[in-house]
Amino acid sequence: MSKTIKMFGLNIDSLSMNEAVDVVRSWILTGESDCKYVVTPNVDHVVQLEKNTAFKNAYLKASMIVADGKPVVLASKILGKPLPETIPGSDLVPNIFEHFNQSGTPLKIFLLGAMPGVGEVAAKNIKARWPSVDVVGILSPDFGFEKDAAYCDRICASIAASEADLLVIGLGAPKQELWINKYSHQIPVKVALCVGATIDFLAGNKPRAPIWMRSMGIEWLHRMLSEPKRLVKRYAIGAIVFPQIFLKEWWRTKVNPS
Repeated sequence: MSKTIKMFGLNIDSLSMNEAVDVVRSWILTGESDCKYVVTPNVDHVVQLEKNTAFKNAYLKASMIVADGKPVVLASKILGKPLPETIPGSDLVPNIFEHFNQSGTPLKIFLLGAMPGVGEVAAKNIKARWPSVDVVGILSPDFGFEKDAAYCDRICASIAASEADLLVIGLGAPKQELWINKYSHQIPVKVALCVGATIDFLAGNKPRAPIWMRSMGIEWLHRMLSEPKRLVKRYAIGAIVFPQIFLKEWWRTKVNPS
């Protein structure tokens, strides 16, 4: 693996998108079925990690942590330990699919999350665009499923029976990270990706921001305008709290440069 950058109490992997894809590919092709999982911190995650101990523990057990969001990467540069680039989960997943498809290497995936019917549409789109990628399982769990241990055991059994290589989890943070941390030992996939709304994006159920907005680091604005009731409060809190967290990190860096 790459070197890591210690920031916000996390060891963030200093990887480019291509490097992250290569690591995941190597885990899938040569690794054990030990459910290595990947998390992608953005501003909202950093804010939640400050107070949510269980969320922080799930992060600390992740096999890869890559930055999702321009503010996190900008913070790394100001702190003098620059990360190469942002690696949003919604970009990492299609890049992995593209890599396997170009090489003609079969990849079996399981889609966990999104609303009923969304995964099926995503599966059709995936097969049309990346023929080497085979969706071997789809599950949209009931609301509050994470509180039902027996139900969660059945989900794990379904994933195991599918013999998937890669688990794509779109449950939203911190639910997806908490869930995979608790149940990873029951899931014999090579890799699990905690990637929020990615299944919705693959289905075309939620539109991605235009490329120019993504390149400018304002995809958050597009998402907020698309889902104002759900996201305005989250982004408002992030805009207030994240700078405070950054200033604490900056001060710690000055006091203790190591």
